[in-house]
Amino acid sequence: MVGALGSPDAVLIVDETGCVKKGVPSAGVKRQYSGTAGRIENSQVGAFLGYASEKGAALVDRALYVPQEWAQDRERCRAAGIRDTVEFGSKPELARSGAPWTQGFRWAG
Repeated sequence: MVGALGSPDAVLIVDETGCVKKGVPSAGVKRQYSGTAGRIENSQVGAFLGYASEKGAALVDRALYVPQEWAQDRERCRAAGIRDTVEFGSKPELARSGAPWTQGFRWAG
């Protein structure tokens, strides 16, 4: 990717996407705003990290948004397959925390 898209003017972009869910057993599902639906719905939300330069763009990382009430209920997390090491974090924190190589980049989003 660096060879094809690398640029000193590149930026990292944080975006979130929600998937409407009708049940509650899926990891991280709760009544929350979903941009996909345009309203508050039972949904699962992910934080996505993109890289963009004048040469193009690419998705470089992603993380499931685990709502605070989920993060505080370890049994529920385990039942949904969420590791014990996963903690609550805001969506921008999620995008930045999983990628230590992001230091020095400009951020958008």
